[in-house]
Amino acid sequence: MTGSPQHAPRDAACGHVEGRPACRPALVSVIIPTWNGAHHLPVCLNALRQQTLPAYEVILVDNASSDNTRALVAQDFPEARLIALPTNKRFAGACNVGIRASRGEFVALLNNDTEADPRWLENVVATFDAHPDAGFVASKLRLFDQRDRLHSAGDYYTLRGVPGNRGVWQVDDGRFDTEYVFGACGAASVYRRAMLDQIGLLDETFEFSCEDVDLSWRAQLAGYKCAFAREAIVYHKVSATGGGILNSYYDGRNFIWLLAKDVPGDILRPHLGKILAEQWRITRAALRAWRGQAARNRLKGQLAGVLGIPRMLGRRRAVQRARAISKADLAGLLDA
Repeated sequence: MTGSPQHAPRDAACGHVEGRPACRPALVSVIIPTWNGAHHLPVCLNALRQQTLPAYEVILVDNASSDNTRALVAQDFPEARLIALPTNKRFAGACNVGIRASRGEFVALLNNDTEADPRWLENVVATFDAHPDAGFVASKLRLFDQRDRLHSAGDYYTLRGVPGNRGVWQVDDGRFDTEYVFGACGAASVYRRAMLDQIGLLDETFEFSCEDVDLSWRAQLAGYKCAFAREAIVYHKVSATGGGILNSYYDGRNFIWLLAKDVPGDILRPHLGKILAEQWRITRAALRAWRGQAARNRLKGQLAGVLGIPRMLGRRRAVQRARAISKADLAGLLDA
């Protein structure tokens, strides 16, 4: 998809700022994985048609949907490139298919249950332009139905081994508008292709939980920063196309896999006690709610996480060998 024809060509990479010298044209590839999400797509794709940045493309990767996604896109959004997969490759797999098919200098991952502000891409590219040390950018995600409240002002990771969304459910009053954050929530994250070429794409074994956190860890360890684009706003319905009971299993499993694959030994060792205590707290909470399917799935996920540690340790070696950040700088990125 390219910019709406009513927009004249502009100096995208310079953030469209009056009086600034001309510089290179930018191209953003927007990758949207979808599975039976036809009812979400009109809002999402129409919002992209309104983007003020003219140089972008949209690639929709359909995870073998059984609804009318493919017909809808062909009829109503022919400017979007549709890649129809024969099987469901989940979020990470579908995103990787889209990334490999894309041609942008920057690669944006966008959930199908979102509505991007018209200046989303413009502000993302301006943030990259202002932060040449940033390998990726976190958008500001607000709740779709409570538009003054945050879903994510970037991701955090704690010394207890738990990731999360900064500012979740809080009123967006500016207190979370920091310059840099640990990572970008995959619902609206944007990466330099040059960085992805170096550190690799999403780890498809994570499937659809924490695959963005794993990528953030690999980027940070390799010395890339994550800039927060506070004016790049996307409204998100939050777990409208995933999450809930099923996600409990993947959270339980992938929290452990992050520890085994990504967290360096000089962070793990001094905080191992609180990491184990946090896992036990999660286990106890699930045991107390045993009658609920989500709780049982969380326990199954923790078990799968432990059983999968050898597999993650095999990948850990390459991740840690690429490390280019000091213990002090890394510790400063992590929450208590």
